[in-house]
Amino acid sequence: VSGVIVKPLFESTIADALSNLRQNRPLSSGGGRTMGYDFHGKHILLAEDNELNAEIAVELLSHFGAEVDRAADGEEAVDRFVSGGEGRYDLVLMDIQMPRMNGYDAARAIRSLGRADSSLPILAMTADAFSEDVSRALETGMDGHIAKPIDIQNLLQTIGRAVKGGETR
Repeated sequence: VSGVIVKPLFESTIADALSNLRQNRPLSSGGGRTMGYDFHGKHILLAEDNELNAEIAVELLSHFGAEVDRAADGEEAVDRFVSGGEGRYDLVLMDIQMPRMNGYDAARAIRSLGRADSSLPILAMTADAFSEDVSRALETGMDGHIAKPIDIQNLLQTIGRAVKGGETR
């Protein structure tokens, strides 16, 4: 990935992006600001059952320097968190509707482990974007909510706020 262009696409946005790529300059976001995020040294656990969504998220987060481990459902996310050892993860991105164990139950399970790192930021990622869904995510111990389809700039800003040193602007 050489950069990200945020929708909606405009002819001028595409022309600027191509020009920047030719001149080895960073791409800018839809608002004209350079996306100044650096997640190097951050380790993210991504719980996402949809293969395509997971692949896109891993590529995007890796592009900004994060190391990403993927779990295919909530049960696997809890297992990975536990087996990863204390302090391995800086953040969990948690889909809500997954097989075997949903995101709400997985977040509760991580919070109940009693480890020092059980209080790490957990962000819900779901197409359920009504205010009740945001409230439910917060009530189950999550720290934020990211609506799908993902707005890349919002995702990066939310992660940047959640992990120390993630936003460089």
